[in-house]
Amino acid sequence: MKHISLLGATGSIGTQTLDVIRKHPNHFNLSSMSVGRNIELAIQQIHEFSPQLVSVQTRDDYEKLKLEIPNATKVVYGQEGLVEVATDPHSNILVNAVLGSVGLVPTLAAIEEGKAIAIANKETLVTAGHIVTKAANTYNVPLLPVDSEHSAIFQALNGEKINQVERLILTASGGSFRDRTRDQLIDVTVHEALNHPNWSMGAKITIDSATMMNKGLEVIEARWLFDIPYDKIDVVLHKESIIHSMVEYIDGSVIAQLGTPDMRVPIQYALTYPDRIDSISNERLHLWELGSLHFSKLDMERYRCMAFAYEAGRIGGTMPTVLNAANEVAVAAFLDNKLTFLEIENKIEQALERHQAISQPTLEEIISVDQETRAFIHSSIK
Repeated sequence: MKHISLLGATGSIGTQTLDVIRKHPNHFNLSSMSVGRNIELAIQQIHEFSPQLVSVQTRDDYEKLKLEIPNATKVVYGQEGLVEVATDPHSNILVNAVLGSVGLVPTLAAIEEGKAIAIANKETLVTAGHIVTKAANTYNVPLLPVDSEHSAIFQALNGEKINQVERLILTASGGSFRDRTRDQLIDVTVHEALNHPNWSMGAKITIDSATMMNKGLEVIEARWLFDIPYDKIDVVLHKESIIHSMVEYIDGSVIAQLGTPDMRVPIQYALTYPDRIDSISNERLHLWELGSLHFSKLDMERYRCMAFAYEAGRIGGTMPTVLNAANEVAVAAFLDNKLTFLEIENKIEQALERHQAISQPTLEEIISVDQETRAFIHSSIK
């Protein structure tokens, strides 16, 4: 039985993680969880799964939740609450499904407690990959990828030697605007950007998919998860999202992982690794029904956020922290109709150009740079 701490239970990955737990009650138990601002959904989840510990964002949410749930469930809040959930002594695996760099400190705390980490929170590795991977090695803790692309690579590497890898090939759907030119992106709306052709995801990650920043963050994440240099990480556009990613080896062999676009599959694999159990879904992949799969080369000038991500990753240090923080604030501003779609890129570029990277930052320096970058982007938005 896996006893699970879940950060971000009311988000897209969080609710799908609960789907997996619901489907396999003999394999999984929800020990503790954190939630965002959707308190009504959180109340339903608590009554269904009976976690011993729940963290909310604010004191007001704490007071509201306490009135609606059993007394046996302990409620905490704030950053301290996230850490308490992450280090829950009754759990043996943490699913980090929160959005943004807020997941970093709780993840490090869970690693120090020796918990396995199922990581769906890209920003944790993007902002502090060198710290997180060092801690995981020190405490002998596995970092189990939940993103479909990284799960695919993880599976394609099983039983192989990392020094025989020629390159990792991440696939990308291209997002909501994959068939539009840059000139056609000038006046796109939030509603249009949120209309992803393949995946059902949260608002922020859907916008990141449209700008391709999501794939840029995945490139940086792959560098840390698999200890592969950037020159050996490629991205290819693949509209159908059937091949989730591939690994090419030095003999020319390419191993790919295929499946229907269902995030619950990589979530379940991370929770059961190294074993597999019955599918969460009755849907099966029938290639003859698809007929054909399509691939095209990535254009870095069309998707400027990809170029930013590779550049920030290669410079390293605090530069990926700036990339992520600027993107989070700019995307939130776009969703709030304070920026146009293409201005997201402009704000990220401004933040990167003004920053002098710290090569081996401490956790405190990373947090400081993150906060300073956010303040800069906020001040630059009229």
